[in-house]
Amino acid sequence: MQPAPIPADEALRQRALDDMELLDTPAELYLDTLVHLTRELFQVETALISLVDRERQWFKARIGLDGDSAPRDTSFCGHAVAARNPLIVEDALKDPRFADNPVVTGPPFIRFYAGQPLHDENGQTLGTLCLIDPQPRGLDARERRQLRDMAQLVEGYLRLRHSSRQAEQLRAALSRAQRKAMLDALTQLWNRAGLLHFLPQQQAAAVAQAR
Repeated sequence: MQPAPIPADEALRQRALDDMELLDTPAELYLDTLVHLTRELFQVETALISLVDRERQWFKARIGLDGDSAPRDTSFCGHAVAARNPLIVEDALKDPRFADNPVVTGPPFIRFYAGQPLHDENGQTLGTLCLIDPQPRGLDARERRQLRDMAQLVEGYLRLRHSSRQAEQLRAALSRAQRKAMLDALTQLWNRAGLLHFLPQQQAAAVAQAR
């Protein structure tokens, strides 16, 4: 078995995943609905939104698979994250990377896998939207586009969720009067006072991101 590779920029990737505050959070109806639709669209046994954490893949949404996580080193998703590209495995038993993988030789007896990477707004790979089935198969060009489109819906939701959380933090940090004083009445953009308030925070965040 070939363990899932670790990306060269793993520290940055992990920080991006941590900053999204997705891990170990409750199920969300929108994402649960998306994986249900994905499974029906592709007629597979399992569809997952898999986030690749330090030593595990954690399933933000899933259908067709028991358990909320699995080891990272045996994960197909770990390979897709490291490659930063879609990963299609038509028959795992014929692929030397996976033929003796315990999730191929044992439950859930994966034969077919398709994983489309999920990225944050800066392009860091967080995990995948993936399809799993115990029967070998492939994806034609139309199905690959559809998987990419479904992954874009997931990415859009995750980014909106993160932006909403940042907005909540902003509201908690500043009173309404303070926010009003920092907005330009014409453009509704931050004025000089707002820029001076937030610039040090953004600089500190950029320095932390670069480490």
